[in-house]
Formats: sequence, structure tokens, C-alpha cells
Amino acid sequence: MATRATTLPRSRLRSGGPVVGTVTRGTTNPNRLRRMDRWIAATHGAELRRAEDPVAVDLGYGAAPWTAVELLGRLRTAAPRTRVVGVEIEPERVAAARPYEREGLTFRHGGFEVPVPGRPALVRAANVLRQYDEEQVAAVWERLCARLAPAGGGSRGGLLVEGTCDEIGRRHVWVALGPEGPRTVTFATRLGSLDRPSDLAERLPKALIHRNVPGEPVHAFLRDFDRAWAAAAPYASYGARQRWIRTVRALRADWPVTDSPARWRQGEVTVSWAALAPRTH
Repeated sequence: MATRATTLPRSRLRSGGPVVGTVTRGTTNPNRLRRMDRWIAATHGAELRRAEDPVAVDLGYGAAPWTAVELLGRLRTAAPRTRVVGVEIEPERVAAARPYEREGLTFRHGGFEVPVPGRPALVRAANVLRQYDEEQVAAVWERLCARLAPAGGGSRGGLLVEGTCDEIGRRHVWVALGPEGPRTVTFATRLGSLDRPSDLAERLPKALIHRNVPGEPVHAFLRDFDRAWAAAAPYASYGARQRWIRTVRALRADWPVTDSPARWRQGEVTVSWAALAPRTH
């Protein structure tokens, strides 16, 4: 995965090496990441079941441990042997989370170096890169992808899921990456809260949010998404879900949608990263 030469910030030193990254605001809410968690369980559950040691990392879980606790519960519905490690760059947050540890759930101090033994099967980094510069994203992705379990033996390897959502998890956009680099972009929403699909633009991950301008693929995609949504207005009488499904069916004629109606019914659509990747300048 080619990247520009970018220096990542180092917050402080710890025994065993530097902690890579900077402290985030740490804002979080219970159930905020439910859409991302459910997608991971559905699409990556088989890889977690197949893994010899299925470790999932909740990177940058914030000031409270709710997202790590919830991730364990949701992943274990798909892969009962999964263990979750919550990783936070702020030591006080780690200390506050320790009382919530239990079988399968631990918390550690660290950052983008991902201080866990071995190669995790999953790294989830939600609302972490929002504060970074766009130019830093590729280097963070490359570093995290290098920590994932490798592909081979019928496995596609570990998964990095990086994205952004609103404060209560109604709207969320994330990029899924494997050891080889970015694969897909997923748009997910509570359909009853949606006026038009481009409302999701405010939650684009850092790699895309500044590219929602004419001439960039993600801008063209959201434009076509809105047009398909408008054309599907007659289906609104059957409910927002039926309108969304009809919209995505139409969108699929021009864009490489990679998922199926089973996911569309959840208020999701997943598109190949290559179709939305920023143009180089």
C-alpha cells in the first residue's frame, strides 16, 4: 500500500517502546457503534471463527469503555472464542476501564503501534482519525494494516475498520481494509432519520471527507445516490426501507456495490474502495 512520507505524532514513551498517536477528545456513548459492530459480525464472523486466536482490538475506545464491552458481546454472537482488547492512549482512561475487565475483555495503554501479542484478527478504529490531517491517514492505515493477521490458507487475513459516526450512531461511514490495503466503503444509517443519502457526507472518514467536491469520485457517488433516492420516492409509501432498497438497486447499475439486499435492509450499502478512492493530484 503506497503512502506519502508522513510522520505520525508520538504522545509519550512507555516501557517497551513509544506510544504512537495523540490523545483524542474521548467522547463516546453506549450503543454508538452498533451499526459497525453488526456489520463486522456479519461480514467478518467467519474469519474470526476460523482464526486460531481471534483477537479484536477496539483502538481508541475513549473516556468510557462501553464500545469495547459492546464489541465483545456482538462479536461473540458470531464467533464465541473472540477476545477483545481495548487500547487507549490516555493512561487515566485505561485505569478507569480496568474494573470492567472480565473473561475475554482486557484494556491496555497504547496507540497505533497496537500493543497486543501476535497479529489481531480485527482492529476497529472508530472516530479516531477525525482529528488528524488527511495527509496522515495513509501512514496510519499502513501501520495498522501491517499489524493485522496475514492472509493465507484460505483466509483473507485480519480486518481494519476505520470510520466516523454521529454521537448516537444514526449515521456512520467506514472503510474496511485488509493486510493488502483498503477494500470497501460502507454507508450505514437509521433510515427514519434520513432526508437524502448525501446527509451521510458529514460522517465521511478523514480520507474522504475533504474530497466531497466536484471532480472527486465520492462526490459523484453521493450525487448519483441522491438522484436514485429521488427517483425511488414512490416507494416511500411502502416505508423508508423499501425506498432504500430500490435506490441501491438502481445505484448498482453504475457503481460497484459489493453487498446484497440482506445488508441493504439494515440501512447499509457497501461499495468498492477503488471506485471512491481520492484522485491523486
